[in-house]
This record gives sequence, C-alpha cells and structure tokens, in this order.
Amino acid sequence: MHSQGQVQAAREIYEKVLRAQPGNASVINALALIAGQSKDFERAVCLFDRVLELDSRNAAAHCNRGFALHELGLWEAALSSFDRAISLKADYAVAHYNRGNTLKRVGAARAALASYSLAITHQRDFSQAYYNRAVVLQELGDWDAALAAYEQTIALQANFADAHYNRAVVLQALGSWTAAVEGYDKVIALAPRFAAAYSNRGVVLNGLNQPAAALDSLNHAIAIAPDLASAHVNRGQVLCNLKRYADSVASFDRALALGSKATGLYGSRRHVKMQLCDWQEYAVEQRGLEERLGRHEPAAPPFHALVTCHSAAVQRSAAESWIRQEHPAPAGVPALARYQRADKIKIGYFSADFHDHATLYLMARLFELHHLDSFEISVFSYGPDRRDGMRARLKAACSRFYELSGESDAAIARRARELQIDIAVDLKGLTQFSRPGIFARRAAPIQVSYLGYPGTMGADFMDYLIADRMLIPEGFECHYREKLIFMPHSYQVNDATRTIADVVFTREQLGLPHDGFVFCCFNNPFKITPQTYRLWMRILQRVTGSTLWLFEDNAVAVDNLRREATNHGVDPARLVFAPFMSLPLHLARHRAADLFLDTFPYNAHTTASDALWAGLPVLTKAGETFASRVAASLLTAVGLPELITSSDDHYEQMAIDLAADPQRLSGLKEKLRERRLNSPLFDTSLFCKHLESAYRSIYERHLAELPTAHICVPP
Repeated sequence: MHSQGQVQAAREIYEKVLRAQPGNASVINALALIAGQSKDFERAVCLFDRVLELDSRNAAAHCNRGFALHELGLWEAALSSFDRAISLKADYAVAHYNRGNTLKRVGAARAALASYSLAITHQRDFSQAYYNRAVVLQELGDWDAALAAYEQTIALQANFADAHYNRAVVLQALGSWTAAVEGYDKVIALAPRFAAAYSNRGVVLNGLNQPAAALDSLNHAIAIAPDLASAHVNRGQVLCNLKRYADSVASFDRALALGSKATGLYGSRRHVKMQLCDWQEYAVEQRGLEERLGRHEPAAPPFHALVTCHSAAVQRSAAESWIRQEHPAPAGVPALARYQRADKIKIGYFSADFHDHATLYLMARLFELHHLDSFEISVFSYGPDRRDGMRARLKAACSRFYELSGESDAAIARRARELQIDIAVDLKGLTQFSRPGIFARRAAPIQVSYLGYPGTMGADFMDYLIADRMLIPEGFECHYREKLIFMPHSYQVNDATRTIADVVFTREQLGLPHDGFVFCCFNNPFKITPQTYRLWMRILQRVTGSTLWLFEDNAVAVDNLRREATNHGVDPARLVFAPFMSLPLHLARHRAADLFLDTFPYNAHTTASDALWAGLPVLTKAGETFASRVAASLLTAVGLPELITSSDDHYEQMAIDLAADPQRLSGLKEKLRERRLNSPLFDTSLFCKHLESAYRSIYERHLAELPTAHICVPP
C-alpha cells in the first residue's frame, strides 16, 4: 500500500505492527518516511531518532533524518546527519547530493559543488545532481561550466524542461542569442504553458532586433500567466523598441502593480515617458531616480541616467551599479598572454551599428583613412546585416570584416584573441544592443570605449575612454573609471565627404512660416527636459513672431509639447514638427532655420555635427557631464566657442540677442562657412592621425609593461 501511494492505509497497518512489535526498526523507519512524505518533519526526526537508537549504523536513516532536519531549517544538524551517513557509506550518492543541497541553502556554494560532484562520481546517471550542480555554477556566474552541466543533465533526462530552460538562460547570458531562442523553443515544446520561457524568449528576440516576434512571445507568456511581472517588464521594453510608448508605460505600470523589483525598471519607465514628453511627476521621479542611483541601486539603464542627471558622480554610480548587477566579470576566463610586437598594430572595432546608422555616418571616412601600412583594421559586427551602402563602404575600407551576429560573447572574444587583436574598441558602451560581455571576457589586452556611449562604463575591464579637455575638464577625471585619452581638438570624428542634397527648400515646403525667426532642435524628444522646454518657451515669448522647429518622432510627444506650449502661454501653432527625411535631404533642410537650440543635460551629438556641417550655428549650455559638453566640444573644434553658455540665463539671453541682431548672426554663419572645411572638427585626416597616435601611445605603454594612464595626444 505504501509503494502504491496509499499512505493513510499503510500508516494504519504499520502502527498495528508496531504495537505488536515495539522494537521493529524497519516499521519505525517506514512511519518516519510517511511523516516526511506528509510534511510532518518534526515527527519524522523523532521517528528516525528511534530507528537510530535501535540501529545506529543505519546510513539511510541518518540520511533521511538529515533531509527532515534540512526541511526544518536546522542546517548544522542536517549536515551532521549527512556526514554520519557518508562516514558509514562513503559511496552513498543520495547523502552527498542532500548534503550539497543543504550547503547550497546556507550559501556555501563551492562546498555544495564538491558534494554534487561526489554524488555524480558514485552515481553516474544522477541527473538531479548534475542539474543542481549546474544551478550552483549558474549562480556563481561560471556560465561555461553551468552550460556543460545542464547539457549533461539533458543527456541523461532529455525531457527535463527546467534543465532546458536554465540552459537557455545561460546561453542568453553568454550572448548566444540564436541558440538561446532554440533552447526556449525546446522548453515550450516540452511544456507549452511554461510562461517564463515565452517571456525570456521575447527578451532574446528583442535583442536580436526582432521586436514583432518578441512581442508575440511576450503576449503568449502573459496569456498563460497574467500576473508574471517579469513578462510585463519585458513587454514594456519591446513596446518601447517598437515606439509604442504609451503601451510601454502601461506594461511597466502593470509590472509595478504586481510588485516587480526588476533591475532598471524605474528608470526605463521614466525614459519612455521622456520619449512621450510626458513630464507629469517629473521632479518627484527625477529626485527618486537620483536617490536610488546615489545608493548604488541599478535603478536605470545607465544611458537613461545620462539623459536627465546633471551629476557626473551620479552617472558613474549608475554605470558601476549596472555593470555589477548585469555584467559581472565571468568566472573561468583564461588570462590573456602578452602578444609579441608585430609589424602592424591590430585594431578591432566592435559594434551592432555597422550599417545605415549615426555611428557609421560619423566614422565611415575614418575607416577609409586608416593607415593600413601601420595598422590592421578588423571590424567585428554583431548587429543586423542590412546590406546597405554604408555597410558596403565599410567592408571595402577595412582589412577584415567579421559577421558575428549569431555568436556568443565568449565566441566573439575568443575570435579576437585568436586574431591577437591588440586594441579592442567598443563603439556601443552601455547603449541598446551593446555587448559588454565581449569585453568582460577580455577580447584584447587593451580595451577602449569610444563614441557610442558618452560617459564612463564603470567597468574594470575597460582600460581607456576617448575624450577631450572640453568634455572632461581638469578635476573631473575622478568621475570616470577608465583612464582618459584626451584628443587635441574634439573627441568626435566626422565624415567631411557627407553629401548635402542639392535642393533649396522654401519654408512653406517645410511647413514653416514665410517670415519670422526660426529656432530649431532636431534632437530626439527624450532629450527635452521640462527645464529646457521652459527656456525655449520664454525665448519664444520674447522673440516676437518666432517659430520653434522640432523633430517629429511620435504623435503623443507632439500633442504633449503643444499642450505644454499652451501652459506656458505660447500659441502651439508656433511649434512646427519635422518628419523623417533621408540624411542628404535632412541636412539640406537645416538651411531654412536660423539657430539650433541645444538640449541639456544631454546635448545634441551627431545632430549638432549635422547642423554645423549644414552651416547652422548651434547654441549650447555646458554642464559637468560628458553628455552635457559634447556640443561645446564640437563648437570649440569648429572655432565657435562664443556659442557656449554656462547658465540658463546666459543661454536664454544669447538666443534672444542673436534673434534680435541679424548682422551678428550672419557673421557667425559666415565664420562657420569659412571654417567648416578647414577646422579640426571636419578634418577627418587630421583626426585619424591623432587617433592613430593615441593607439600607438597606449600600445607602447602596454608593451613596456607600464600601467594604464591618462594620455594627452599632442596636436
């Protein structure tokens, strides 16, 4: 009856036998097992104690007593029972396994691994021991070993859905996203209502830039488990990627209502609201964000902190806490041997944006100008292959191009090591689709952050950050974990061969009034803070008949900005929104504006270069962070430092003064026209020489076994 699961009937018979034979150890043992099966662990311990009084060398009783003590949370006593069982039967696999479970529970992970290994040694087909060992390895961040252990589990128990799920989680953590999707597909085939598998599958598909498929997967997860908070968080991220911002906020709100404490949720929700120019509760939410980041909580993806935080110290805290939580140094990464000096320095550029993207708009000419007699340029692409003109141009310019979108972080780092790349340049940092795990695995002996992320990555594995002295003034180096490479002019490379369409738009064609002063800002809406907008509205009020020309990203943001204009006493008809245009046409339409008004604390970056290249002066306000000083860097390099302001009042008054003084503004435009083609900002050849000089400096320091240090590149 006991073996058939008829526990109550079995108990009654055992108790009858026990009344007749009070010293029957096997019957007492059976009753102890039933007590354990019934979750009455205190009674189970008492009964096992009676068994051991009668038979102190009963290894199974010691082991089962240890299990009951474990369930009662009496960890030391449980370990003592398991140790006694093992002393009586050294090859007792279940006792080693149970001992491992207790050690795992008390946080003794390494000791738990040893116990699981002994269980496996004594029972080679012990799939649960392989599985629990894999779980511990996963918790320790030893991803490669965990993956191997999950695969051993699955080899023994092919339909073990949890093992397949955790294997897919590890593949996801390793950056093996294609394999991770296949893994989640296997889980779903085995367990069609495994909601977490659908949810994680959605995250990976979003990372593979397949947002529609990702959303479908997340909708499946929520249909199965409506209260799965993580699925609502993940759905919010995908909807943001799809620019369905209002729906994204709703998903984040649902996750919060369900009690989610997901990493970055607070900041992600705020960022989506910024995309909508929804500033309700802005001050309260901003204060809450900065307090959380100040406590080193990973409350926001670091890029989101760049957008609204004015403090360089807070931004460093945001990056460091994010790296610590999301990208800890993986275990078991082999040391990187020092490479011998070669005829050419091997540079590797890494990004997901080697296509029709702002990064390549800026960098394409640099790749064409690199001196291939001294440098070997390898490009590691882990983004989509859109097969556009920019990608073709890059492939023609570099020494080697590697298409690695389906490869894991470890595989990409391993490829770079095999090629003996001397300097790995990360062009993504901590932005969307970045892969910090590649650099956490030390792809090269020297690792450099450049261009894509305007701030510190807060990571020990990044050695240098390329900047300039306008971006990072003396005394602010402490806010950057990397050592700094100070370029002599601006840190930002530009392509002086970019085409401006040979078309002259009339203002009417662009929806602008025929007369009046036109202020413009083509930055993304998320960069517009209430503080910036308040200044713009005051400027419009003081410059009669003026217009503010903004980039049109989404209809909700347009409506909110118009509503805010009304709240500031400005006719919303004075706001004009510019739809998307191809880059040559977009550059050409700048000519219809009179002055570009910058945002802060996140300046125009590529958009500022676009304006200056098109001949439109940019008025900026410099703060203390990297992102808030980019436009100042560009203006200094192009020879227009007089357009850099340092306070709200100065910025507002300068805009008004320029609007009221056509002659002065005309002089600035003429100065820009004269310097546009011969300033350092648009001299790609000069920039290339300076960058290669920086590469040589850090390479020589490395070969000389000198520590990393700040580098000032001479002009």
